[in-house]
Amino acid sequence: MRYFFESKISKQDGKATIPIPFNVWEVCKQTDVIQADIVLDNRIIECELYPKEKGIYEIVLSEDAVAQIDHEVKHKILLHVNGSLIRMDQNSPYSFDAPIRKLDSIEIIKQPEDGLCGQTCVAMLAGVTIADVIKVMDCREWQATMGRLISALNYYGIDHSDIIVYPGEDEEVRLPKCSILMEKMGRFSHYLVYFDGKYYDPTLGILDEYDMTKLKGYLEIKC
Repeated sequence: MRYFFESKISKQDGKATIPIPFNVWEVCKQTDVIQADIVLDNRIIECELYPKEKGIYEIVLSEDAVAQIDHEVKHKILLHVNGSLIRMDQNSPYSFDAPIRKLDSIEIIKQPEDGLCGQTCVAMLAGVTIADVIKVMDCREWQATMGRLISALNYYGIDHSDIIVYPGEDEEVRLPKCSILMEKMGRFSHYLVYFDGKYYDPTLGILDEYDMTKLKGYLEIKC
């Protein structure tokens, strides 16, 4: 999986570091030091992700790798982590060529209790019940991560981008026609679906407007 964001480069003790603006545990199944690579100024650079605390990581690479790069400004970075999705053990009867349904509309589904927003988003996209999604994802309340959501989308044959976008604070966001949004909510993430100009929130229902300052990241769903 790949992750797109903006960040600055810092230099210290012969190494360069780049903070990652999202919780790596939410999207990757790996822990400890993680092997990865980044695209920075049109160059592919091998690197390692080092844990700081509770899923917060930073990219570590040699100073030589970024010697000619301006450290005073933010750079657009594309991070690639191999094997960063949780794979479903079940054999799926669906594929991207033969999905569970044609994604031409969304019906709102409200989560029956807190902590099931991720499962509810997949249920809205797949046109199935929350119970069906819980069975596929094998996770209960507060256990859904973006990695698990993507794996469930794969199970139902719902095509999506292979990049999760984490916009910068001052960046103007133009959402694709359909996407899963992640917003900040304490130590957890809240998920909702955007489709064709409306926001389908598992807690609040259908919204015409959304406060983009809450947005942490989004994944495009291909219609």
